[in-house]
Amino acid sequence: DGRSLSLIDVPGHERFVRTMVAGATGIDLFLLVIDAAEGARPQTHEHLAILRLLGVERGVVAVTKADAVDEETLELALAEAQELVPGAEVVAVSAKTGAGLDVLRSALARAADAAARQERPGGTRLYVDRAFSLTGIGTVVTGTLWAGSIGPGDELRVEPSGLRTRARSVQVHDVEVLRAEAGQRVAVNLPGIERSRLRRGDVLVQPGFYPVTWRLDVALEELEPVPPAVTVHIGTSDVPARVVRDGRYAQLRLRESVLAARGDRVVLRTETTVGGGVVLDPFPPRGLDPERLALLEEDDPEAIVRALVREPVTGQSLQARGLLGPADLARGLAALQQAGDWFFAPEWLEELRASARERLARRAEESPLDPGLPLAELLPAEAWAPSVTPLLQLERRGGKAYLPGSAPRLGENEAAAGQLEAELAETGFARVEDAKLAAYLESEGRLKRVGDGFAVSAELYDRGREALPALQPITLAGFRDALGISRRTAQLLLERYDADGITRRIGDERRLRAAYRG
Repeated sequence: DGRSLSLIDVPGHERFVRTMVAGATGIDLFLLVIDAAEGARPQTHEHLAILRLLGVERGVVAVTKADAVDEETLELALAEAQELVPGAEVVAVSAKTGAGLDVLRSALARAADAAARQERPGGTRLYVDRAFSLTGIGTVVTGTLWAGSIGPGDELRVEPSGLRTRARSVQVHDVEVLRAEAGQRVAVNLPGIERSRLRRGDVLVQPGFYPVTWRLDVALEELEPVPPAVTVHIGTSDVPARVVRDGRYAQLRLRESVLAARGDRVVLRTETTVGGGVVLDPFPPRGLDPERLALLEEDDPEAIVRALVREPVTGQSLQARGLLGPADLARGLAALQQAGDWFFAPEWLEELRASARERLARRAEESPLDPGLPLAELLPAEAWAPSVTPLLQLERRGGKAYLPGSAPRLGENEAAAGQLEAELAETGFARVEDAKLAAYLESEGRLKRVGDGFAVSAELYDRGREALPALQPITLAGFRDALGISRRTAQLLLERYDADGITRRIGDERRLRAAYRG
């Protein structure tokens, strides 16, 4: 019918099952070839089991060399093949005579119509099965494009090594294309990377979508009891691993890092294939949590995100976990609360809000003169703090946070305040032992702090400021005599005027700043 199907020819010999697994990952349907004279071999049964473990359910069985056997033998071979793969069309063909080839093409077309493309949402992901160099072109990698698309100029990363690169050119079936799509066999020219730095099992990905991991949490499917040590086949890589189990769930602890996403299928082998599994968490913490894995298996984006997220995270960091595709992740994030680029559980915000209010209430009780706390002290030094702060329902004055409606008050400091104000009323100048009390009284306009641990009355401060325009120039001695105060008090007052931007010191003299000149 004019369609093109990419054919990946994998070996049938029992010694090359490992290569067969690498080639079969990422395919949509199978073409199983059985010799009419020999029938199904032991490895044929293993290949079919691997296909089931990989979720490849649609295909066609070709019984070949139909011309080399008698009619009865061919009928027996066809019946055996139909019994072996009940859901597949079985076609007798002969490459020598051409018999059955048109029927085979039609059967493949029908299988392609019925086969649902395995949707793998997310960024570009291509598992490398070959890497080679061409004179005048450079390094080329080939593989099945599992997800996304790829075109010339795309910025990519080779994982798990982390090499950065870009696609110079892209081919599908030896024809250059502007864009290759998921499901196609693709060749990508990668400039600037030596062939020796690449190997089968590497993954070409769009950055920010998939984690590189040393552990995989999976739901197991056993063909026979899975031992504690296996080889994990994922994509085009195979890695030794230890198996830690809890019922039908397992954590695969890998000897080498791999790249994976939720929903990927793995095959587990020893001398033979013992089982497989579906990846539930490609970047899990150490240790199994069956309840969390049961939730991940339910495929509810909102429930998954709510289970994963408590404290603030960015959507980008969640996307890089490889648990959900962009559309599902967006649905899941809708169940969270958002501040800027940060997402978090509503109950986490309530707890943070309650904790902040409790600390501020305690602060107001312990320090009524200064009931606020610096924001840097109230919240941890995290990147999310500026975005979350406005949601805490607190008042902000300067760099401090206060309970709504709270204000400094004297409380038990009334007596000390009265004594200090009485001394200032009498002498105009006093030592202040309680810095918080002095700050409070100054905020109320009842004194002015000068120097380190001293204060003057508000009346003396104002009188001194009014005297400044008449002093030309302003000297320490002239100012002291004009006010009739001690040299020390005059010095501290003038320094305060400097700090307040009223005067500017030039050598031993001062000048009024322009804003305060008559």
